[in-house]
Amino acid sequence: MTKLRLGLRHEDKSRWERRTPLTPDHVRRLINEHGLEVIVQPSPTRVFPDAAYEAAGATLNADLSTCPVIVGLKEMPTVFFEQGKTYIFFSHTIKGQSHNMPMLQRLMDLNCTLLDYEKIVDDNGKRLIFFGRFAGLAGMIDTLWSLGLRLKAEGYSTPFEKIGQAYHYDCLEDAENHVREAGELITRNGLPRELGPMVMGFTGYGNVSGGAQEIFELLPHKVISPDALQTFIESGEWDNRVCYKVVYREEDMNAPKDASQTFALQDYYDHPEKYKSTFEPHLQWLSVMINCIYWDTPYPKLATNAGLRTLFENSETPRLKLIGDITCDIDGSVEPTVRATQPDNPAYVYDPVDNSMTDGFEGRGIVILPVDNFPCELPRESSIHFGDALYPYIAEIAKADYTRPLDDLGYSGPIKNSTLVHQGALTPNFDYLKKYL
Repeated sequence: MTKLRLGLRHEDKSRWERRTPLTPDHVRRLINEHGLEVIVQPSPTRVFPDAAYEAAGATLNADLSTCPVIVGLKEMPTVFFEQGKTYIFFSHTIKGQSHNMPMLQRLMDLNCTLLDYEKIVDDNGKRLIFFGRFAGLAGMIDTLWSLGLRLKAEGYSTPFEKIGQAYHYDCLEDAENHVREAGELITRNGLPRELGPMVMGFTGYGNVSGGAQEIFELLPHKVISPDALQTFIESGEWDNRVCYKVVYREEDMNAPKDASQTFALQDYYDHPEKYKSTFEPHLQWLSVMINCIYWDTPYPKLATNAGLRTLFENSETPRLKLIGDITCDIDGSVEPTVRATQPDNPAYVYDPVDNSMTDGFEGRGIVILPVDNFPCELPRESSIHFGDALYPYIAEIAKADYTRPLDDLGYSGPIKNSTLVHQGALTPNFDYLKKYL
């Protein structure tokens, strides 16, 4: 009896992408527990060496043409797709992203099946497989590193200079230890008094924000509510030997346009056009904004170019030093995020007075840190975490008979939810994408 084959593709979208959806340990278990044959494309950049996959029992082969089901992470080039095959990866198509519509059309033209990790959700729509926490972890490490460089450019020496960029560390534990060491110096020596209280505002409370807050909480800290922030700062009763955390929920950042109405969370989700942002006045009280929210049109923007210009008009040296835009939506909730950056050139200074951008950390304005793919800076830990979440579903994906209709594939609910295309046709939940093709 011929074994079912599963292909593991190497990642080539970016030279920074070292992650994988399946580690050698996951491959070993698929072979031993489910009798699958796994073909792994060799990779010069994957965080786990090719030899580790061979030792796990996989076959190394650049040619995956014998594999009916192929697993990857990021978008795949259209020339890679083959007639009638099944692919699973982050397609970045569910918002109708124009740059990926040719890829989606090609999959349909070849009668392929496409599963998207982003839509592997439970019955309540909660994502089950994600990198969000690691985006937050790496994003916050880089935010603190960037803060140290920005303050140094302004003439301040601070313990944040002890923190490195996430991808420079061999493992997450090393980065966490450096953050703790910086925290010990803050406790011992304090931060420059003239910087005022070091206040870091986190937008959102999901997986991304949770990861970012994990790193922040390695520093000496106290929590302030959004409503109490202004009064607290103006009182002068703050301690320069701690950092302060403010977490903003939807109701803290938005209000109904109709003043006679009150904020209702489900109504906000269903009708975002009925709401306006109330977040921008908080920027004058924050030292750092860490943006962790999901955003799409027509949700209100949080930081606009006009609002930041007002901030500078009111003060030549505003409190706000940096925006760590972990979500990195271009022209999204943070308007000056006009382009995504890469780890080797991760930040630029946005000058709201003349609407200019300058790479690096020096110059008038606010540092914007919008790295496109923060989890790739922690490739080992994020791959293990992702593969652990994916593993329970891989066998059913590999063993399904894709000649059968979608309802007869024997899929569990989460995997059926994730099927954007089957046998070359958009599935009912994603039929809306026709208008973008």
